[in-house]
Amino acid sequence: QVHLVESGGGSVQAGGSLRLSCAVSGYTGSRKCMAWFRQPPGEEREGVAAINTGGGSTYYGAFVRGRFTISVDSAKNTVYLQMNSLKPEDTAIYYCATGARSCNLYPERFTYWGQGTQVTVSS
Repeated sequence: QVHLVESGGGSVQAGGSLRLSCAVSGYTGSRKCMAWFRQPPGEEREGVAAINTGGGSTYYGAFVRGRFTISVDSAKNTVYLQMNSLKPEDTAIYYCATGARSCNLYPERFTYWGQGTQVTVSS
């Protein structure tokens, strides 16, 4: 059974940083897509970042604009999202996901999801 567990969310002031972690169990393989999505209050879920754990290719949502970095520790089966220069509009529940056939930022293409972690950015 596949489990994804996010951690690292919290409250931070604008301009601050947070590092999210997602530990994956039960889903092995050297080449897979790990992704972060977010869902702001009252809005649709949107893609933040994705990484192909085989080749290392990364993908980012346009709103990231160089502020976030996705990385993976394959030995720990853990994916990270380093978020810098946070803005109030980054406030959302952040989810990690995997199981897509190809790496992308379309949430409907991902099979396995974590429970989410809240990120709140105050001005």
